[in-house]
Amino acid sequence: MWQYNKKLQFPVNIKNPNPKYAQIIISQFGGPDGELGASMRYLSQRYSMPYGEIKGLLTDIGTEELAHMEMVSAMVQQLTRKLSTDEINNSGFAPYFVDHTTGVYPQAAAGLPWRAEYIGVKGDIITDLHEDLAAEQKARTTYDNLLRLIDDPDVLEPLKFLRQREVVHYQRFGEALRLATDRLNSKNFYACNPSFDKNCGK
Repeated sequence: MWQYNKKLQFPVNIKNPNPKYAQIIISQFGGPDGELGASMRYLSQRYSMPYGEIKGLLTDIGTEELAHMEMVSAMVQQLTRKLSTDEINNSGFAPYFVDHTTGVYPQAAAGLPWRAEYIGVKGDIITDLHEDLAAEQKARTTYDNLLRLIDDPDVLEPLKFLRQREVVHYQRFGEALRLATDRLNSKNFYACNPSFDKNCGK
């Protein structure tokens, strides 16, 4: 059960619309390393995670990624509000506008819509946690790239906050991997998988 606090995790108050920025920031909503994929990855992986602490971590971070998706969507919406026809045409925003007007649609900066193939859910403790570590670094790199291309402080501050959270999540998943590896080593995990082999370790 979730409780929803009706405010953004970090304030988004963009004074100057900029559809060019919106077209690249939207990748962190529906792109291959964006927040929609992150939330779906972690909230799906938790069901096959046998350790309560790590299952709780996946739930917590997956829920926070939903909040980040909300922040990115708010940024895109504020960057595209009240655009004139000339602004739409001159910014390169017209192809998106034709398909979605200024609705926030989950796609990558390259225009590809979000796909379930972006996420990995294997049901293997070690594999899934390595997937999570890589995902956080890829998201951090995407935020780094956005920060290189944007100079509006109203846009930069929420992006910096989101980037920092990727770093924190990477650290938490690293701790989870150490915890899981220590427990699995005691079951001879690397020789066989005790979840599927009743003779494992004998």
